[in-house]
Amino acid sequence: MTATAPSPLEAFHWERQPAAETLLRQWTGDFLAKNAYARDLAAHMQTDTGTRFFDWIDSFLFPTTSDREQQLTSVGYAHTHTEGTHRIFEHPEGMFPRIILTPGGPTRVRLKIDSVADFLALRSLPIDIQGDPFAPMRLATISTENNTALEVVERRGSAGVTPPSSDPAHSVAATTFLGQCRRRPRDFDNEPEAYRSLNALIDSGLAALGPDHTCTLFFEAEREYWHRRNRAAQVQKARQDRLGLGWGNHDHHTYRSSRSCFHLLIAFFEKLGLVCRERFYAGKEAGWGAQILENPTAGIITFNDVDLAPEEVLHDFAHNPLPPRDKLGTIGLWCGLHGEAMFQAGMHHLECQFDFDALRDQLAKENVGVMKPFTDFPHLRQAFTEGERWKVAEPRIGRLLSRNLITHEQAQQFRTQGALGSHLENLERNEGFKGFNQKGISEIISATDPRRHVEAART
Repeated sequence: MTATAPSPLEAFHWERQPAAETLLRQWTGDFLAKNAYARDLAAHMQTDTGTRFFDWIDSFLFPTTSDREQQLTSVGYAHTHTEGTHRIFEHPEGMFPRIILTPGGPTRVRLKIDSVADFLALRSLPIDIQGDPFAPMRLATISTENNTALEVVERRGSAGVTPPSSDPAHSVAATTFLGQCRRRPRDFDNEPEAYRSLNALIDSGLAALGPDHTCTLFFEAEREYWHRRNRAAQVQKARQDRLGLGWGNHDHHTYRSSRSCFHLLIAFFEKLGLVCRERFYAGKEAGWGAQILENPTAGIITFNDVDLAPEEVLHDFAHNPLPPRDKLGTIGLWCGLHGEAMFQAGMHHLECQFDFDALRDQLAKENVGVMKPFTDFPHLRQAFTEGERWKVAEPRIGRLLSRNLITHEQAQQFRTQGALGSHLENLERNEGFKGFNQKGISEIISATDPRRHVEAART
C-alpha cells in the first residue's frame, strides 16, 4: 500500500501478498495435521457453513525463535508492539492474522467467534473461560494435542493477547449499552434530529466503555437488526450458529446514505474510532461514490455509499456537506424508498468471508439464490445473494412523487411489488488482498437499482 499518491482516489493501493499467504497456509496445514479437534472443526466449517478454517483465524502464537522472526519479516510482517513477554507482529499490506511470539509453550491457533460461551455450551464443554461476560476480550482453550492448542477468542474492542482483569461494573455497562443499541429509535422524520439522538446514545457508551468497545457493541446490534430483515442472512447465521461461530467472519458493513446526511454518517463513524481509508468513484455514468473507514483495533470496516457528481469526487465529500440535487441515483433512491441505512433501513449488506463456490452451492440447497459474481478474480470473488424485497411505505412514495423523483408508473410498481432492500454478500479473499474491485462494485450497484426492477417487471 502507498499513501502518498497525489490524487485522493489513488491514496490507497492494496497489492496481493502471495508469499505471506503461502507461509500462513503452510503453518495452518501443519497445525491441522497435529490437532484432530481442529481438523474436524475445519471439515465441518467447510461442509456445514461454506467457510474456510483459515478465514476464522484471529492469531497464531509461536515460541520465539530467530528463524520464525526471520520468516515473518521476509514476507512483510513487522513487529508492532510488545505486550508483557509477547511480541506482536502484523502485516500492514494484507488482511492476515496477527502473529504473536511468546517465550515458550505450544503452538496456538485462536479462532475469532462471536461468543465463547455459546461455542462451549453447544458442545457441553465444561471449560473455564478467561474474561468477564461482555468484557473487551474472552478466551478459552478447546483442545491441546501434539504440542498444539486450539483456542477460541471473543473480542469486543480489545486486540490484546490476554483478557483484561475482571471488572464487573464494566461488564454491566457493556450489557446495558448493547441493550440500548438494540432498541434504539430508528423512525425519524428529521434526519439531523435522528443523528443528534444517536450521538447522544453513543456518547454515553464512549464515556463508560471507550471507543473500541463501544464500536464493537454498536455493530453487533447493527448486524442483528440487518439479519432480522434478510432471509439469506437468517439462513446463513443459523448455519454458522450451529457450530457456535456467529458472524465472526464478517469482512465489512455497507451503509447507504442520502447526500444531506453523508457527512453526519462519516462523523458518527469517526467518533467510534474508525478512520478514513480509500475512497471510490466509478465514473460519471455510475453516479455514486464511497468512503471506506476502518477501526483496526475493533476489527470493524464500513463501506459507505452516496450519490456523487463528477466534479465532487476530488473534494472531501466525506466531511463537507453535499448540496441537494434534483435527481436521485441508485443510492439516493434506495434511501428515499427505505430510509437511511443508519436508521429505518438498516445496512444494505454485510459482507463475510467464505469459500465462494461452497457457499453458493450450499445456499442453493436452502433455496437462497446468489446473483452473478460482480468480481471473479483469483484473489477476490464477490456476489450478492438475491435481494430481499421490502414493502415501501406510502408516505415515502408520496414524497418521491411530489418532488418528481419517480414516475407514477414506478410509484405503482413500488406499491404493489415493493423494492429491493438488502443482501448478504459472498466474499472470498486470497493472498491477503485487502482492497475492492471498483468496476465490479459499480456494476452491481447499477444492477440492483430499484428502477431497473420496475422496468423488468413491466416487460
